[in-house]
Amino acid sequence: MTPRVRRALNLLNGSTLAGLLVARAGRATLAPGADGITLAVGYRLPVPTASAFCLGNLIITKLSPAELPGAGAMLAHEARHATQYAWCAGLAMLPAYFCCAGVSWLLTGDFATWNVFERRAGLAEGGYRRRPLRWQRGS
Repeated sequence: MTPRVRRALNLLNGSTLAGLLVARAGRATLAPGADGITLAVGYRLPVPTASAFCLGNLIITKLSPAELPGAGAMLAHEARHATQYAWCAGLAMLPAYFCCAGVSWLLTGDFATWNVFERRAGLAEGGYRRRPLRWQRGS
């Protein structure tokens, strides 16, 4: 999917608008990012606890503009989530994502390891480690 198509789909499906509302609530500053992504930097709300998250074509991050150059892998990971929003018809991705996070937690005690959305976005780039299944751990 091209960045232009992704941006258009995420505008049409309402997920980018939701991202803009969340960014505004968190008093983040908007800045252009790579491949049609919009960055919302300096997010100030305590939830979620992650240093960055994606809503539509918006990557919302607690990082300052000065910290962004060192965050290329994480931003690429979040940009893959933007594509997932387009494929999942927008905010419908959220219940699917949280369901997958729950299954991952049941299997591993970790919300990301077996979450298909995080795996497809790249676990390492998102700052996640692969964890073994609960029953495969040493006793």
